[in-house]
Amino acid sequence: MNLSQLETLVTISKTMSFRKAGELLNLTQPAVSAQIKSLEDEFKTVLIDRNQPVTLTDHGQVFLQHAEKMLTIVEELKQKLSDLNSTPQGHILLGTTSSIAIQILPRVLSYFQNQFPLIKTTIHSMPSSQVMASVENGSVDIGISYLFEKNPNVSSSVLYYDTFELVVSPAHPMSKLTHTTVDTLKDIPMIMLAPDTLGRRFVDQLFRKYNVQPNIVMELSSSEEVKRMVEINLGAAVVSKLSIANELRLGTLKMIKVNELEATHPVGVVYKSGRYLNTAMQQFLSDLKGMPEHHFISSE
Repeated sequence: MNLSQLETLVTISKTMSFRKAGELLNLTQPAVSAQIKSLEDEFKTVLIDRNQPVTLTDHGQVFLQHAEKMLTIVEELKQKLSDLNSTPQGHILLGTTSSIAIQILPRVLSYFQNQFPLIKTTIHSMPSSQVMASVENGSVDIGISYLFEKNPNVSSSVLYYDTFELVVSPAHPMSKLTHTTVDTLKDIPMIMLAPDTLGRRFVDQLFRKYNVQPNIVMELSSSEEVKRMVEINLGAAVVSKLSIANELRLGTLKMIKVNELEATHPVGVVYKSGRYLNTAMQQFLSDLKGMPEHHFISSE
C-alpha cells in the first residue's frame, strides 16, 4: 500500500468515476484501475462497486475513513517539517459570510499578505450558521462569524461587536423616519435572510419576543443579496450595521433606529480545538487577535 493508492481511492469516492479521478490525479484510467485492484488484492476485499455511477462498498467506506486519516497525518507531518523554517508560510482556508468577506476582510488581508507574502489565503463564503460546522469538520481552517453559541470542539476569540439595523430604500415611505418600534414592522413587506443564517435566527427571536408576525415577501441567503433587493425598494430588512457602511455613505440605503434592536453581537475568529496550527495559521490568528476593534469596524 502507498499514499498514491490512498489518494486515488479518496478521489474516486468524491468523483464517483475512474475517468474523472484519473483526470484530477493526472493518471490514465488503467493506472487508476490498477491502483484500486492492487489495494483490493492486498486487503483481500472489494472496495469499489464498479457499476455506474462508481460507489464504494461497505468495506470501501470503512477503508476510506482510515485512508483520509492517514493522508491527514502525512499532510500534518509535511507541514510540521516545513514549519521548521522560521518564515511563516502555508495555506489557510478561511470560512466566513459574504458580508464579512466583502466589508471586513479586505482591510485585514491586505495588511497580512503584505507582511507575509508566503502565506496564501483562500476564502469560502457561506451562511453564518455553517461557519462553525465547517471549522469543526475541517473543511476550513479558520472561521470568522457571529458567536451566538458555544461549541466545546471549537476555540473562539471575540474580534469586534456588531448590531443589527432596519434599512429601507430612500424611496420607501418610512425613509424619512429616524426611529421606529418593532411593532411597526408587522405592517410592511420584509426581505429576510434565509432561515439557516444566524442573523435570521436573531430577528426571528426578536419578533417572537414582541409577538410580531412579519410580512415576509422574500428570503435570501446573504446580506449582500438582501441589500440589493432593499435598494430597489422591494421591501425593508434587518441586517448587520457593519455591512451597510458603504450603502449609507452612497445614500442607496437609509437606516432607521429600532430601540428593540439595540443589543450588540460578538463577531469572532474560530478554529478547531486541539488541531495542529501551522505557522501560517498561528501568525494569522495572532495578528487577528492583536488588531484593535476599530481596525474591523472602520467605515473607510
